[in-house]
Amino acid sequence: MSTLGVMALTATLLAGCGDGQEPPAEADRTTSSPSPSASEESSPSPEPSASAPSEEPEPSGSPSASAGEGTDDSGAGAADGSDDSGPDEGTGEDGKGSSQDEADGDKGDGKGDKDDEPEKPDYIEYGEVSDRVGKLQQRLRDLGYFVTSVDNAYGGETQQAVFALQKAGGLYRDGVVGDATLAAADKGVVPRPQTSSGKVLEIDIDRQLVLAVENGKVVKVINASSGNGETYEAKGATYTAYTPRGSFAVYREENRMYASRLELGDMWRPKFFTGGIAVHGSASVPAFPASHGCVRVSNSAMDWIWDSWGAPSGTPVVVY
Repeated sequence: MSTLGVMALTATLLAGCGDGQEPPAEADRTTSSPSPSASEESSPSPEPSASAPSEEPEPSGSPSASAGEGTDDSGAGAADGSDDSGPDEGTGEDGKGSSQDEADGDKGDGKGDKDDEPEKPDYIEYGEVSDRVGKLQQRLRDLGYFVTSVDNAYGGETQQAVFALQKAGGLYRDGVVGDATLAAADKGVVPRPQTSSGKVLEIDIDRQLVLAVENGKVVKVINASSGNGETYEAKGATYTAYTPRGSFAVYREENRMYASRLELGDMWRPKFFTGGIAVHGSASVPAFPASHGCVRVSNSAMDWIWDSWGAPSGTPVVVY
């Protein structure tokens, strides 16, 4: 490779998803040769060697809405109300109509009482408010999945924790809590860390999880979304959205909503660990890879990393 080619490759690798730096002139000269395309990932694909992701956008909407899984409130067992068969038939000359109306009324009341309390479906999904949701939240919290409150309401935060549990257990990532997901929770499925000492932020690309690890013990399990492997354009240059694996450390942090200078969106309180690649908060954290290379977690999870756990500059970041 010529000297000019080496300079262009180096510049492209440094143009990350949130470093706030525009690609240098060497990178601009590579625009006539787009990076190799990559198919959308359901599982990680080999890392491209010739390009790196740029700053990722922050799509609007809640994590639950963007994930598009487990949010259908159609629910089985809906009540159909009391039996309204039509207007009263009136009484007959011998009074039989009156007694029949009374009998029908009694039957209707019985059905109405039953329908007022429909049977719950065998699964738990987004939107449910019940004691069993509270038990699920408490169990997830006890296991270390990121749940801040036990309020009996299956909302976005609970869905993120269920995604993480399903990922850790190798289950279908739909956010719906059926027998298999409940069994994983009962069994206490928690991912094993790769490191054994110190305070480390681990990023599991295969399972799309972020782990806060202290001396070989997982303190918190957080749903995440990393680079999707697709090619994209940013200020006239072509990049491939992937998250590099390796051992790094937090070298820069921005305690604010950080706007990409590559015009690819905003990132909440990013912590950069290599080039322009950062762990940061987002309003959209689906159950699959979706970023330009950065590692998305929920905004509340990012607040926990900053305000409770720490992860200051120098904190090791291991990506595998």
